[in-house]
Amino acid sequence: MQITDFNMDFFSLKGKNAIVTGGNGGLGQAFSAALANAGANVLVPSLCDDDGTTRKLVEGCGVEYEFVEADITAEGECKRVVEHCVNKWGSIDILINCAGISINEQDITKYGRAQWDKMVAVNLTAAFEMIHECCTFMIKQKSGKIINIASLYSFLGGQWSPAYASTKHGIVGLTKSMCDELAQFNIQVNAIAPGYFATPLTEMTRSDEKRNAEILSHIPANRWGWTADLMGATIFLASAASNYVNGSTVTVDGGYLMR
Repeated sequence: MQITDFNMDFFSLKGKNAIVTGGNGGLGQAFSAALANAGANVLVPSLCDDDGTTRKLVEGCGVEYEFVEADITAEGECKRVVEHCVNKWGSIDILINCAGISINEQDITKYGRAQWDKMVAVNLTAAFEMIHECCTFMIKQKSGKIINIASLYSFLGGQWSPAYASTKHGIVGLTKSMCDELAQFNIQVNAIAPGYFATPLTEMTRSDEKRNAEILSHIPANRWGWTADLMGATIFLASAASNYVNGSTVTVDGGYLMR
C-alpha cells in the first residue's frame, strides 16, 4: 500500500459485526458506542441488559444492537454467543473483551481461593475462551480485530486485590501470545489500558476529597477520564487503520503512568 492509497475510509467499520463483552455499562458502553458510530453492528453478551441506554446509543447510529443473556464463564456459553453473532449477521469481525470484576479486601489474610477463582474466571479465562471461539471464524475469514481491555494494574502492583492485578497482567500476556499466534491469519490482537475514569463505579472515590486529590496529582492531564475519551482508540484498533499494529497495549490514562 502506498501513501496515496490511504484515506479516512480506513477508519470505517461499516458492514462489520462486533461482540463486546460487558458492553452495556460503564466503560463497555463507550466501546459499544464507538463501534456503532463507526458503522458496526454490536452484540452484547451479559447476565442482564441495561435500561435500554446502550441500545439507543447503538441503534441511533443506524446499526443493529443485539443483546444475548449469557454467563460467559459457563461451559459452552462463549461458543453459543459467537455462533449467535455469525448466524445473525454472517460474520464476527471484531471482539472486545471488556467484561471484568474486582473484589477488594484490605487484609490479604481474608483474600482466598473464592475471590481468586471468580476473578480469574471472569477477567482472564472468559477472555481466552471468547478469543478461541471467535478465531474459529476469523481464521477462515483471514481477518479479525481483537481488543482486550487491560488496566493500569497491568503495569502496577495490586494492593488489596492481588487477583485483579494478576488477571490484568495476564490480559497483556494473552494479548502478546495471541498476536504471535494469529498475525499470520491477518488477525490483529491489541489491548487498551484505561486509567481513572468518571463512572458510577468510581463515584465514591471521586467524592472522597483526599483520595480524589491524590489521584489527580498523579495525572498530568489533571482530570478524570470521560468515557468518550476511549472511543478514538477503540475505533483505531478495530479498523483497517491499525492493520500493522499488533500485540500492543495502548494506555488511555491522561499520562498517569508517566508520573
